[in-house]
Amino acid sequence: MSKPRAVIVGGGAAGFFAAITCAEADPAREVFLLEATAHLLAKVKISGGGRCNVTHACFEPRELVKRYPRGARELTGAFHRFQPRDTVAWFAARSVELKTESDGRMFPIADYSQTIIDCLQGAATNAGVQIRTRCGVSDVALATPGSAGGPPASHAPFVLTLTTGETLACDRLLLATGGPKAGVSVSSSLAGRLGHTVEPPVPSLFTFHVDDPRLRELSGLSVADVVATVRDTRLRETGPLLITHWGLSGPAILKISAWGARELHARGYRFTLSLNWLAGKSTEQARTELTAARAAYPRRQLATSNPFGVPQRLWERLVESAGLAPETVWTSTSNQALAALAGQLTAAEFSVTGKSMNKEEFVTCGGVRLSEVDFKTMESRVCPGLHFAGEALDLDGVTGGFNFQAAWTTGRLAGLAMANRD
Repeated sequence: MSKPRAVIVGGGAAGFFAAITCAEADPAREVFLLEATAHLLAKVKISGGGRCNVTHACFEPRELVKRYPRGARELTGAFHRFQPRDTVAWFAARSVELKTESDGRMFPIADYSQTIIDCLQGAATNAGVQIRTRCGVSDVALATPGSAGGPPASHAPFVLTLTTGETLACDRLLLATGGPKAGVSVSSSLAGRLGHTVEPPVPSLFTFHVDDPRLRELSGLSVADVVATVRDTRLRETGPLLITHWGLSGPAILKISAWGARELHARGYRFTLSLNWLAGKSTEQARTELTAARAAYPRRQLATSNPFGVPQRLWERLVESAGLAPETVWTSTSNQALAALAGQLTAAEFSVTGKSMNKEEFVTCGGVRLSEVDFKTMESRVCPGLHFAGEALDLDGVTGGFNFQAAWTTGRLAGLAMANRD
């Protein structure tokens, strides 16, 4: 190895951003990017339904970190160095403009993830990054400087054994592989061999399995503002909810799954979920409004008189679940029946019996322990010359572009440090 060399393991968002940054900051350095599969930037491609939710329009670091169940404290300083505003500027400088949607999510104006992929791959090629696919890392060792196969004495002694049978030496190594395979990511496995503590990976951002007659044949129906609470926990989130053919999804559910990743894993994904379909109205408020509706529409049928604006098909199911026939007229509805309906509207309980991974946001919590990494440089405190970025670390965000922003930020800081630049 005649020149200083950086090797990035993982061809995802964090790995690409680190490789580009390192190569642009130090053109004299060899930069290799290794991807075990045939597909680069796989998550970028499917994110946001194929549109790529690049980041989120939250430009105050102390507000931004509130979207990270794990890693908020460590990311505070990192986001002061590179945050969503910098991400927007980085892509704009490469002719990719981003737009902001009403919920704060940011997408390329083209609404096409390939725009982001082409930008990253083009930037890497222009910077001289040597990209190799179908080339994973099966082992890593610290070689003796100057030994056969090892780097010169002036370089840090990493020697990688590749899945192709080759070896590759480098003075800077970045581990940036994402989610777990067979329970542990490649980054976690290699980090463990280099002395790091790895927090066990568990899923984050998943949907809930619910088999309940109230939800059957309502697949695809969404409610704009629901309060979801897990019984006997402090987990509570507000936001849109989507009924699916297997149960419940949508931002409210995904946020609960992120904040409760470890707790819900410990429960075997079996728990009771309470839903308030009325954007936080109390049961008493709902009962009062139902009483007023009875006085206002005495001769109308309950099933066709929905005073709350919830989706009609859901309203009909909740009426039935309160023990009322759809043809029941308001004037013949007892106070006890109205109280039961108010309960269905504001405190409906559902048994969750499992989970499914959200295809667009496959994320795990777990990975390299954060206290063992310097978040100014993303360098290991255990093994000099070793860096981490993205999901290799025990950090993750809620849905909405936050996980990609963590990837851009940690990749950027690692890339600069590997180029020996502040």
